[in-house]
Amino acid sequence: MPAHEVEDVDARYEADHRTATSRVRRDCHGTPNLSPKGTFVVLDDVTIAFGEIRSPGTIRNLRENALIEVNFVDPFMRKGYRFAGTARVVERGESSFYMLLPHFRGALAGRIRAIVAITVTKALPLTSPAYDDGKTESELRRAWTLRYRKLQPNERFEE
Repeated sequence: MPAHEVEDVDARYEADHRTATSRVRRDCHGTPNLSPKGTFVVLDDVTIAFGEIRSPGTIRNLRENALIEVNFVDPFMRKGYRFAGTARVVERGESSFYMLLPHFRGALAGRIRAIVAITVTKALPLTSPAYDDGKTESELRRAWTLRYRKLQPNERFEE
């Protein structure tokens, strides 16, 4: 891959009531660069969007290549969806920015510097290979909840 090309892959997971999304950028050397995205919203039947807060590299990459892929994965059920499409960067100051901004609620909305609207052209279900081995959703949820719990201090999720 030439030095100026990047391969982008997005991943999102939702745990409890918190969300986090990461954009993985691979340069010509194959080195990944993660940038969390925690502000995804659904705009309509074919459009999703996220607010850019501290990711100037992501915006720069999308200006060079608007193709994007986003994965939404529940880390406990090990299921989700994979969306591919074309991104459009809407900067603060543009009239459409102020039409899109009300879709974003919560503490981060006021810090959004740009909105990336993604026109979805492909949507596919995403499941863990564990389902291929006959595991059920209930079994996986129990196993991954236990795993995450063990990672916490005193094996407890803090409220």
